[in-house]
Amino acid sequence: MAESWATLGVDLHLEPTASGGLRRGLTDALRDAARTGRLAPGTRLPSSRSLATDLGIARNTVAEAYADLVAEGWLTARQGSGTRVAERAAVPPSGTARGRAPSRREPARPAYSLLPGSPDLAAFPRTAWLKAARRALATAPYDALGYGDPRGRPELRTALAGYLARVRGVRTDPETILITSGFAHALRIITAVLAARGVRTVAVESYGLDAYWRLLQQAGLATPALPYDELGTDTRELGDAGAVLLTPAHQFPMGTALHPDRRAAVVDWARRTGGLVLEDDYDGEFRYDRQPVGALQGLDPDRVLYFGTASKSLAPGLRLGWMVLPPALAAEAAAAKGGTDTVGVLEQLTLAEFITSGAYDRHVRSSRLRYRRRRDALAAAVTARAPEVTVTGIAAGLHALLRLPPGLEQSVIQAATWQGLALQGLTFHRHGAAAAEPLDALVVGYATPPDSAWAGALDALCRVLP
Repeated sequence: MAESWATLGVDLHLEPTASGGLRRGLTDALRDAARTGRLAPGTRLPSSRSLATDLGIARNTVAEAYADLVAEGWLTARQGSGTRVAERAAVPPSGTARGRAPSRREPARPAYSLLPGSPDLAAFPRTAWLKAARRALATAPYDALGYGDPRGRPELRTALAGYLARVRGVRTDPETILITSGFAHALRIITAVLAARGVRTVAVESYGLDAYWRLLQQAGLATPALPYDELGTDTRELGDAGAVLLTPAHQFPMGTALHPDRRAAVVDWARRTGGLVLEDDYDGEFRYDRQPVGALQGLDPDRVLYFGTASKSLAPGLRLGWMVLPPALAAEAAAAKGGTDTVGVLEQLTLAEFITSGAYDRHVRSSRLRYRRRRDALAAAVTARAPEVTVTGIAAGLHALLRLPPGLEQSVIQAATWQGLALQGLTFHRHGAAAAEPLDALVVGYATPPDSAWAGALDALCRVLP
């Protein structure tokens, strides 16, 4: 039985030229694909019979073209290994020929990174995650692989409802949880809901992530900045905002917990005005020196939307997040997300199994101990080697705030660049409309480096501090 195109083992896009005959046209097309790197060195080519069937030409024509290119050195042919693209450097496209100097020098990649916002990716629990993935896939119902409920898989929503109630004091059930591909995805969904409800202003904190402020602004929402002081964000200044975005359990990047009076004030505001509180609980599992601060959502599930992700506890590359919605918003948010689930089903099922099996709790406890040791080492090293620098915001989370003497932030950042250390200053996270006087400080992500690079990163940091 003749082999059909649908059964060929390797797909290969070629457009042989018509001039010079089929053999020459095929030879030129293969040579060009290998020379430009479109066929990478080591790529195994289809058999002559398969490629001939695909192109609708004689098998001998393909065999002869292969033989020509083997003789020229573009291909190799070995018994049992098939025909492959030779291990030789591809010639870059015109305009970037080898030997030509680049138009401008690219910055060197830093040797160390203390940027905030990421856990130690080398510590991702691969073995435990793989076991959970196997169990989840083995027991998944057939319909799990369909288009799915836009709210996400019920297994994960059920697991999260129990976990968040137990660990963060969140009041919810699976019906009001929406699975997203991260916080930014969740925020896009909610901005659509807010805009449809006529909201025009979402108040934000004086310090935070500008990417989220821009996302709100791109949706046509104003983002006035709330004042910040020793009690945290001043939630008494909300005015006529329709919603407010907060990090109340651990303010990013200042590192403080919102004062109880301010927590009560924002909930009272929401009840009085019908406003909504958007609570970003970005690293809620990591508490070291104090009792965990419960989620603000627990004070009023009808006025507070709770956002969480696996980005800090596991890895941002999983693209797994969730929203706990007020019941009145659940249907609107699901509709704004779309008619089908847009988050990977296998990842959802695996996380559900990871949580219900207890593996997630074990991983978080292990991570908490490792990050606490790093935090302690950071505080001790800075105190000993840079006594003019004050370490704050370290009772929780994955970053610390290092307050510098006035006027030194930019010079320290520049010195860090020379030391091959990626570092961010507090100015980077300051809202353009913030009313408070700028502070000189560094936002140090001590969870970011792998264990093998931690000592070097800490030493590089201490060398650039005043």
